[in-house]
Amino acid sequence: MNERLPYGPGGVADPVVADAATAPAEAVRGNPSRLGRLLRLDRDEQRVLGLAMPPARRLAPHIVWGVLWAISVVALLATSAYLITRASLIIHFLWLGHAVVGVRAFALGRAVFRYLKQLQGHDAAFRQLAAMRVGLLDRLVPLAPAGLGRTGRGDLLARLVDDVDELQFLPLRVAEPLLTSLIAAALAVIGVSLVSPLAGLILLGCLVAAFVVATAAQLAIAGRADRAIAPLRARLGDLVHDTLANLETLRAYDALDGQLERVAAADDRLRRALQRSAVGAGVVLGAMTLFSGLATVGALAVGIGPVVDGTMIPELLTLTALVPMALFEVFAMVPQAVVAWRKVRVSAQRVATVAPAETSAEIPIEQEDSDGAAAALPDGPLEVELRGLAARWPGAERDAIAGLDLRIPAGGRVLLEGESGAGKTTLANVLVRFLDYRGGYRLGGVEARDADPAELRRRVGLVEQRAHIFDESIRQNLLFARDTASDDELVDALERVGLGDWMRERGGLDAPVGERGALVSGGQAQRIALARALLADFRVLVLDEPTANVDPGRAEALMRDLVGAAGPDDTVIVISHTPIDPALVTRRVRLEAA
Repeated sequence: MNERLPYGPGGVADPVVADAATAPAEAVRGNPSRLGRLLRLDRDEQRVLGLAMPPARRLAPHIVWGVLWAISVVALLATSAYLITRASLIIHFLWLGHAVVGVRAFALGRAVFRYLKQLQGHDAAFRQLAAMRVGLLDRLVPLAPAGLGRTGRGDLLARLVDDVDELQFLPLRVAEPLLTSLIAAALAVIGVSLVSPLAGLILLGCLVAAFVVATAAQLAIAGRADRAIAPLRARLGDLVHDTLANLETLRAYDALDGQLERVAAADDRLRRALQRSAVGAGVVLGAMTLFSGLATVGALAVGIGPVVDGTMIPELLTLTALVPMALFEVFAMVPQAVVAWRKVRVSAQRVATVAPAETSAEIPIEQEDSDGAAAALPDGPLEVELRGLAARWPGAERDAIAGLDLRIPAGGRVLLEGESGAGKTTLANVLVRFLDYRGGYRLGGVEARDADPAELRRRVGLVEQRAHIFDESIRQNLLFARDTASDDELVDALERVGLGDWMRERGGLDAPVGERGALVSGGQAQRIALARALLADFRVLVLDEPTANVDPGRAEALMRDLVGAAGPDDTVIVISHTPIDPALVTRRVRLEAA
């Protein structure tokens, strides 16, 4: 397996991205693997959760303000109870001054500390969220497209948006609430115990019972639903994406109603899961209210006797009775944090699955020689030589190509034929280093695995079967390949692929092409993609099934234009399962399934 760094792009001076790279060491104190074993987390989950946690220097103020807010909430009600009871027993206002000041101070503190807690916490979480998105995208770039082939587009979008969004709640709804609530609960139990040990014991028992009952009930009612929400949302996103992307085809074959029924069914399953999750959250709040009342009743039951016999002043009885009400308002965050943890963990698993720490052996990464630099590819025309080439897709159990020997001289025109499954597309991905390989693949005399994959892709270009057309003008679709190209160069590229007259009829370079190329035909999309390849000045051009989306009457003309547009010293490799004019190629090679 090929080891890669965590999500953060190395060598970037951006402090936000740097936070993401150092987050695991700072966020999970002590031994992360020990904590991971305790929580039954695998290595990838630990890494993703560590990256979701802001650095300690950003998280610490959030926790400090949270603890001060929780103390103010409990102390406000305790001081108010003491003040009201004390005021009913004395007649001089001056004896209440310290209690009045305390009430005002804790009331202001509750509001101010809550504001600071929210401000600091969301600032830290959003900064880390931005770093996570940049780092995750940086991590996915080398995996695409071969490493993402098993993830649907809608599902991938859900992981990049919804699941990463869910990770922001690790500090906001898990870490800070747990620490804040437990510290406040410990201080409150100690304070009540100093007044009445028995009342403190009752309060502690009610807190433990509330946590156990609320968590168990929520797990029984909504545990499975909480874990299913993210996958169900991804499934719905996949179906919606497929429906919108293939709307015309579904209508043409009268299959739209069936597809909409599948979308409605997926939406219904997600809605039911969300409802069960909401019911579970309601049970948690109900349990908190119930045990808060029991703690209050218990404190009154054990405190009335000491007040009657004079061993406890009435003000303290009121304090021990009302503190549980305020404490349970804060402590209710503990079972809610457990619920949030389950959702965050599911999202972490989904993010870790799509972007694991270890890159599959089938995905190439940057390789360096013993001198610390990737081998340089020669300038000018390039010869392609394959010796015993074998390759497979990530997760596949068998090779898609095995033992392929082929030599293509610079400037050659080669047709690769074969039935579906013979490995034609696999070979195309190997040539541009989207897939790694075994055996030999030399480009201009340089072994491809010794060259930087990014540098190789500047020499070897791929025009795929379904060329992606951006929802922009013709000009912008071409400048994508070379942003410094002049209008004359853009027009020349279009002329070479047979689109000059079409471009002028459409109104020039600023004419729109529509979303996903809706305003152009399949053949025109292939020609635009080839024009981009010409502007990029590839020395080796791979055309993967270029006539698959073109009617047979125009396929031959398109193929002639595509092959003829490349320069005489440029190597052209045409991958096709349909025959083409023998005059267009210098050699034909047939691939057989491995």
